[in-house]
Amino acid sequence: MQDEMRTAEERARDAARSLRGRLIAAGMRPTRQRVALGELLFRGGHRHVTAEKLYEEARAAALPVSLATVYNTLHQLTDIGLLREIAVDGARVYFDTNVSEHHHFLIEDGDALVDIPGAEIDVVNLPAPPPGMRIARVDVVVRLVKDQRRRG
Repeated sequence: MQDEMRTAEERARDAARSLRGRLIAAGMRPTRQRVALGELLFRGGHRHVTAEKLYEEARAAALPVSLATVYNTLHQLTDIGLLREIAVDGARVYFDTNVSEHHHFLIEDGDALVDIPGAEIDVVNLPAPPPGMRIARVDVVVRLVKDQRRRG
């Protein structure tokens, strides 16, 4: 148990050092709040969070941050390529720590995203972009609900 805890602490320190370096390389100051929020984000491996969820985690960890700071930090980390922003509708935006090419299931009843490996969906026959534009990325979000049908 103690070895597991130390390993988690070491991973958090490594993530913080890496985050500091990435922030500096991107021309951003590694403020205490940015680094602390980054540690919360990246300590548990790949995951999907909303700003509100990260704000709740920050409050539970006694980090003195505002919701606006959380939003700003998430957008800044997205801008430098550490997060992917996934808008599932006009009101819900998730931030994904897995920045590789992949798609998502949205479990609507549970309000959660689940990764779909990029190779499992073949996106073909896209329309040509307007002149002067290029397709930067395609995000597929497959919406799921519980199957209420009875098997018989």
